[in-house]
Amino acid sequence: MKYWIKKKMNILLLDAYNLIYRARYSGMNKGDHSTVFNFFRGLRPLVEKFKPDMAYFVLEGMPKKRLSLDPNYKGQRTYDNKDGFREQRKQIINIMKDFFPIQTIKHEDYECDDVIGHLATTLKKDNNVTIISSDTDFIQCIDDNVQLYNPVRKKFLEKPEYDYILWKSLKGDASDNIIGFTGIGDKKAQKLCNNKDQLEKFLLEEGRKEKLDHNITMIKLHDLSHEKDNFLVHPMPIKPNWSNLREIFGNMDFHSMVGKDTTWKKYVDTFQNLF
Repeated sequence: MKYWIKKKMNILLLDAYNLIYRARYSGMNKGDHSTVFNFFRGLRPLVEKFKPDMAYFVLEGMPKKRLSLDPNYKGQRTYDNKDGFREQRKQIINIMKDFFPIQTIKHEDYECDDVIGHLATTLKKDNNVTIISSDTDFIQCIDDNVQLYNPVRKKFLEKPEYDYILWKSLKGDASDNIIGFTGIGDKKAQKLCNNKDQLEKFLLEEGRKEKLDHNITMIKLHDLSHEKDNFLVHPMPIKPNWSNLREIFGNMDFHSMVGKDTTWKKYVDTFQNLF
């Protein structure tokens, strides 16, 4: 009797905007197309490193639930378009949709973090999942089948022994404008996480328990299991049209990528397994 063993797939979850912003501020200067060039130059080594059987490019939606709880959520962030960033971001997304064998997905009403968390939870049962992002919020997803790789530091992040969501809720998250408790930094938050009696004593002061519950709700990734029919999934190209993409990159003067046949072949061969 012959038994067939199902092979676990390697699945890559790409935090789209995180990678695009990284490309904006790193790499080579290619004038009006710098972000586009740096993004696609950086995409290949990630796919080459992890050799995924399937990959998702996860876009941002509007964080409606978090904004309803706190209108100041991420309110401190400022955005500019001095380098034509919005147009370059649009170009990257369109090129990914039109040419690459990577599934583009988003939910209009939820952040990329929530969608990636949902995908990781859904796919990890029978597969190995790797999240690509420098956003530490994904630490809460790490387990035996889900790993988090920081492409800036070029290393995997480890899950701490303490409750990460509780820890971050105590100290706050300045990047998202989530205010922590006065006098609570990284180390003190960790001590409270590791000592239940001290934490309970700390929360006796009026208003602290409510504030902590609020912060946990803001930081914890949302359960999207009820949203399975509401994701916007762009169909992947049926077969590669690398010659057209090479022409587009050539028109943007990406000669180090497309100038030589051998270099271009090496680039596109990296993605062939995903078709």
